[in-house]
Amino acid sequence: MLKIKHGGIHPDDNKDLTANKQIETLPIPAKLIIPVKQHIGAPCSPIVKIGDLVKKGQVLAEDIAKKAPPIHSPSSGKIIDIGNYPHPIFGIAQSIVIETDGIDEWLPGLLTERNIDDLSATQLIELIFQNGIVGLGGAAFPVATKLQPPKDKTIDTIIINGAECEPYLTADYRVMLEYPELLLQGCKIIMKILNVQNCIIGIEDNKPKAIKLLKKLGKPYGIKVITLKTLYPQGGEKMMINVITGKEIPSGKLPMDVGCVVQNVTTCMAIANAVLKNIPLIERIVTVSGKTIVKPKNVLAKIGTSFKDAIDFCGGFSSTPDRILMGGPMMGIAQGTIDTVIVKASSGILALSKKDIDNSVERPCIRCGRCVDACTMRLRPNVLSMLSEKHKHKTALVEYDLLDCVECGCCSFVCPAKRNIVHYIKLSKAKNLNSK
Repeated sequence: MLKIKHGGIHPDDNKDLTANKQIETLPIPAKLIIPVKQHIGAPCSPIVKIGDLVKKGQVLAEDIAKKAPPIHSPSSGKIIDIGNYPHPIFGIAQSIVIETDGIDEWLPGLLTERNIDDLSATQLIELIFQNGIVGLGGAAFPVATKLQPPKDKTIDTIIINGAECEPYLTADYRVMLEYPELLLQGCKIIMKILNVQNCIIGIEDNKPKAIKLLKKLGKPYGIKVITLKTLYPQGGEKMMINVITGKEIPSGKLPMDVGCVVQNVTTCMAIANAVLKNIPLIERIVTVSGKTIVKPKNVLAKIGTSFKDAIDFCGGFSSTPDRILMGGPMMGIAQGTIDTVIVKASSGILALSKKDIDNSVERPCIRCGRCVDACTMRLRPNVLSMLSEKHKHKTALVEYDLLDCVECGCCSFVCPAKRNIVHYIKLSKAKNLNSK
C-alpha cells in the first residue's frame, strides 16, 4: 500500500458523521447570490442588468479576454441586484442576486446529449470552458487551461484524486459511490483530450466501498485504481504524484513538468455533465458537518445558496458553533457570517464547537523540530514562521523555499507551542507578492 514518503499526520477524520449519508438535493432558495469571481485568475464581468429575467444555465458573467470560464445562472428568476456581497474566500466580492421563481426553467438549447467519440479534443476543451468547469477539489483552477499544457510538456500520466484526506469531508466519497459511471466518463474525456491511456484513481484505504466499486467499473475503461494508506495530506497534488508515480516536482515547477495532470473525482463528474449533457457548473455537492449541526449531510446545492440555507436544511445548530469554516478543519477558511454563499470551490461547510478547537495561547518556538518532521515538502516551517515574525519575508522566499509550502497545516497541528505557523507563512507569501 502506497503512502507519503515523508511527513504527514493522522488527525481524527470524523467522516462517520456523513460518510453513509446519501446526497440530498437542497430546495431552490428564494434568493441566490452568485459571485462573479469563483476561480483562480481575474473575475468575470456581469453581462446582465438589474430587472433582467434569466433562465437556468444562462451566462450571467464572462471574461472579455476569454481566459476565465463564464458564470451561469443556477436557476430561473429575476436579477434584483448587482453589488458587493459576502464571499467565502475573498470576504466581499461583486455578485449577481437572483430572486428565483421556483420554476427552475432551463435556457432553451441546453441539455444537449453528445457522444465523446463524435468530438475532437479541441471541441471537448471548448465545451468544458463554455460550461464554466473549474477544479472542485478546492483550488478552483480553470479545467480547460489545465488540460492544454504547452506543446513542449509531454503528459504520460493522468491521476484522479479520490483521497479526500481532509477530516469531516465526504462529498467526493459520495460521488464515487453514487455517480461512478459519470466519474469514469469524465476520466475518459480527459484521456481523449490529452491522448493519454495511463489513468489512475488514487483512493485512501478508509474508503473500501469506493475502491471496490471503481476497481470493478474502471476495468472496461482501462482505468486503474490504487489504494493509498490513509494519511493527511495525501490528497495534495504534489503528494499524489510522488506517491503514485515516484516522481518529485522540482521547486517552482508544476505537475506537467513531470508529465502528470491531476484532477479531482468530482471535477471529473462535472466534466462529464458538461460534455455529455451540456450542463454548466451551476451546482455542486457539499458536506455540511460538524458536531454542532443537528443532522450532518451531503447536499447537492446550487451555486449562490447561502450557508444559512444549507445549514437550516440540515436542521440548524444544536448549539452555538465556535467557528464556521468553508472546507475542512486543516485548510478550510474561517467565515465571519453564515450569510456568505456556496461557490464552486465550496467542498464543505463545517461548524465546529469550542471543544473541537484548541484556543491555547501561542508561545515562542521551542525548537523541537516536530513541524519539520511533519512537513511533507521537507521545509523548515519553524524557521519560516520566525522569519515572518521578524519581517524577513524576502529571506524566507529566497533562502528557505517559502513558495514550496502547500499550506496543509500539518506544522500547526503538531506544534506544542501552538504557533500559527501557516498564518505566518501566508503572511510572508502575501508580503512578497505585494512587493513585486
